[in-house]
Amino acid sequence: MPTFGLAIKNFVGPAETPDIDALYTYAQRAEALGFESLWAWDHVILGVEPSFPILDAVGTLTAIAARTSRIKLGTGVLVLPLRNPTVAAKTLGTLDVISKGRLILGVAAGWYAREFDAVGVPFKRRGRLFERNLDILTRLWTEDRVTLQVDEHNLREAVMRPRPSQRPRPPILIGGYVDAVLKRVATSGDGWLTYFYTPESYRRSWEKIVGFAREAGRDPKTLSGTNQLAIYVGRSREATEAPMRRWLETEWDVAAWSESTIEHAIRGSADECVAQLRAHAQSGVDRLVLVPYRYEPEQVELIARDVLPRLR
Repeated sequence: MPTFGLAIKNFVGPAETPDIDALYTYAQRAEALGFESLWAWDHVILGVEPSFPILDAVGTLTAIAARTSRIKLGTGVLVLPLRNPTVAAKTLGTLDVISKGRLILGVAAGWYAREFDAVGVPFKRRGRLFERNLDILTRLWTEDRVTLQVDEHNLREAVMRPRPSQRPRPPILIGGYVDAVLKRVATSGDGWLTYFYTPESYRRSWEKIVGFAREAGRDPKTLSGTNQLAIYVGRSREATEAPMRRWLETEWDVAAWSESTIEHAIRGSADECVAQLRAHAQSGVDRLVLVPYRYEPEQVELIARDVLPRLR
C-alpha cells in the first residue's frame, strides 16, 4: 500500500491570500492524523490577469518544519533551473537540518517561460541547466570539497557546511512527463514525481522508467514513484462532480504535452473514493499526495477518518 501525503495551500486562487496561520494549523493537524508528508508548490511568478499568489516553497516548509516534528516535507516540485544551485544547496540543506532530516526534494525543469524571463534564465536551455544545477547541488551535499568550472560557476575547493541531516543526502524526486525526463529519473534521481495521472497513465510511464533504469544498469527497485491527486469526499459522485470540475478548471493547469488530466480526480462518497484510490494503489505507486478539495480542513478529517483506514 502506498504512503499518503497532503499538498499544502501555499498556492491560492487569484482572489485569495495565503494564510500562514491556517497553514500551520493544517500542517500540525496533518501530522497528528498520521499523514506521511506535506508538499509545497513552487513558482516565483505565476500569471498576469489573473495572477496567482504563491508563497516560496522552501521558506514555507522551513516555517512548518519549526512547528512539526515527524511529518516529511516535500517540494512538489521546485523549478530547479530558476535557482542558483550553490545557493539552493544552502537553503535546502538548511531546511533539512532545521527539520532534522525530513526534506524530500522534488525538482523539475519548469514550463512557464515568463517566469524564466523575469529571473533572467534562458527558458530554452532549461533541460541542460536542470542537469547542471542538480549536479552542483548534489556534489556540494555529498563531496568534501568541490572543484568545478561550468558556465558562470567557478567552485574552487568549495566546502559546504553543515551537511544536510540525511545521509548521503535528502532523496531527490524528478518531475516531468516526456521520455527524456523519465530517462533522467532512471539515471539521476531517487524517484519520479508526477501530477494528476490516472492509474493507467502512471503505470505506462513507470514501465518506461523501469526499462530506462535496467538499460542504465540500475535496480528499478531502488526508485520510488509519487503521484499527486485532487480529492473531494462528499455525499456522492454526482454531488462532488461539478464543484470539483469548477475548482480544477479555474485554479489548476495541466500540461498539454503530458497525460495529466483533470479527469483523474478522486471524487464521490467515501466508498467511491476508496475504490478509486485502490486502483491507484494497484498501479504500483509508492506515494499518493492528496490535494483536498479547496484544502478544506473538513476534507482532511474525512480523508483520514473515512477513506485511508480502509486502504491500509
